[in-house]
Amino acid sequence: DPVIGSQDAAITIIEFSDFQCPFCARFHIQTLPIIMDEYINEGKVKLVFRDFPIQSIHPNAVPASVAAECANEQEKFKEMHDILFERQNEWNNQKTSSAMELFNQYAREIELKQEQFESCLTSAKYVEEIQKDLNDGRTYGITGTPGFFIGNDEIGFVELKGAQPFESFKKVIDSQLKN
Repeated sequence: DPVIGSQDAAITIIEFSDFQCPFCARFHIQTLPIIMDEYINEGKVKLVFRDFPIQSIHPNAVPASVAAECANEQEKFKEMHDILFERQNEWNNQKTSSAMELFNQYAREIELKQEQFESCLTSAKYVEEIQKDLNDGRTYGITGTPGFFIGNDEIGFVELKGAQPFESFKKVIDSQLKN
């Protein structure tokens, strides 16, 4: 799964997310930048991104997840992830073929190797991994997006549901860092 931040960070935020979900976009636009500044860029926290596309209401969520995984192959997961959330309104109501054309355009904007990206996007190579994330999320009790687990294997994980404000994350992370 794609990771934002240092592999060695003491605390992990595991996020189950759907690129087409408006609450997920809100978290990424409003809350994640503060978490980045205060914890991730300081090497204290890393974010593990897991896909939880709710296809019944978000038909473009899986192709968007595939686009992000394909960008990750070229070490540009964060860039694709940001553009997918920031421009969600451009592609979320399009038919899938039009959404995929936009994903190709985003790939050009973030300077991915275009041929490699396009062949990855149209292949089904990440569909199984996305399905595994979805199954794992269900096993862990995720019912909607975004859903978060914060902690590590030693101290365990605290669950946060929904697009919580920064303060909710801060409270959990600060108490865990004290341990």
